Amino acid sequence: MKVRVKYFASIREALGAGETVEMAPGATVGDLRDRLLAASPAHAQALARGRALRCALDQAMCDEKAALREDAEVAFFPPVTGG
Repeated sequence: MKVRVKYFASIREALGAGETVEMAPGATVGDLRDRLLAASPAHAQALARGRALRCALDQAMCDEKAALREDAEVAFFPPVTGG
């Protein structure tokens, strides 16, 4: 299934506005993060497990256990962002 990923604040500066990722059925937001961590050194640094990071699934805050669906939108951003 295809998932749209958006990045905000410092993550956007490191990785760009976003991308589309192909995920297996039954995948979670955590699985997506793991996949992105392995995508490149820039992804590994921007989305590192030790880094404070918030996520949203279809514009609702979620944790990494949230299940993905076809054409879902997942956003990653630092805990505090400016406007």
